Amino acid sequence: MEDISLYMLDLVQNSIAAGATIIEISVIEDVQNDKLILSIKDNGRGMDPQMVKKITDPFYTTRTTRRVGLGLAFAEAAAQACDGGIYISSQPGKGTEVRVEFKYHHIDRPPLGRIDQTIAALVACNPSIEFVYTHIAPGGRLRFDSREVQQRLEGLPIDHPDVVEWIREYIGEGIDEISGGGGV
Repeated sequence: MEDISLYMLDLVQNSIAAGATIIEISVIEDVQNDKLILSIKDNGRGMDPQMVKKITDPFYTTRTTRRVGLGLAFAEAAAQACDGGIYISSQPGKGTEVRVEFKYHHIDRPPLGRIDQTIAALVACNPSIEFVYTHIAPGGRLRFDSREVQQRLEGLPIDHPDVVEWIREYIGEGIDEISGGGGV
């Protein structure tokens, strides 16, 4: 995977497959501590401790359509290549949190990518799921909550093309603002 937004997309797909109705996504650009942290937290089915131990093994998957599950394994490998790691906490029936940490200034750290397009696509393709996206960077904080947007739409569906384009622009402009113009 070439950028953080693609890791995000893959990890969120795991949350969707686990039956999550609320997915919290965060990106923290902690430049002072030389960390970039991607976190995906959901209220899906969750996993028992034995499954959490196996989940980053590419040859372990709960999918029935194929025998390998590469998303978490790729995220773990990318994080470790950048002096970071992956941390998974989960409880059956309560949900899962996956945190992927990269050394911020590591030469091999993937760029952020098009997070604005990724979040907009997730909302457009999953209108019944509530998404909360938080991005913290040296220049400030951006927060997007699909529930707040839905309340203001007065009957217009959140997956309407005009709404999806507004979401993309809102997030893109917000990331540019807090990241000093080069966030997307």
